[in-house]
Amino acid sequence: MSGAGPTRLYTPQVLALATGLAAFPLDDSLPLRAEARSRTCGSDIAVGIAIDPAGMIARIGMQVRACAIGQASAALLAQAACGRSAQDLARVHEGLESWLAGTGELPDWPDLALIVPARAHTARHGALLLPWTAASKALSSGAIAR
Repeated sequence: MSGAGPTRLYTPQVLALATGLAAFPLDDSLPLRAEARSRTCGSDIAVGIAIDPAGMIARIGMQVRACAIGQASAALLAQAACGRSAQDLARVHEGLESWLAGTGELPDWPDLALIVPARAHTARHGALLLPWTAASKALSSGAIAR
């Protein structure tokens, strides 16, 4: 732990988010698919996305094998993804990378502040970014399909 005192990583809010993933199952009806794996912690995720005719996310499903931080990050993405564009997700993904590196502010996304304690735990950065990486890959795969 740092000299600033311990940071409580697994708060009740983070654990509650992790259980919320059950509302976003991965199923075969989601045509845009991607997987990602964290090299730092071994977490992995599979994401499926359906987009509407305007190119906005209509549905999202995930299969997540990660720590509670990775699961919470995935739940935060899934809970607010519908109605968002690939560019919206890419912007938040890039913003999270900058924020974790200490070179940017926490991106604007609903309830993202709940995972702020993970910034102090570099071993959890890969898991935190994982859902955003997989969703961005899935949406990129759909650019040609549209």
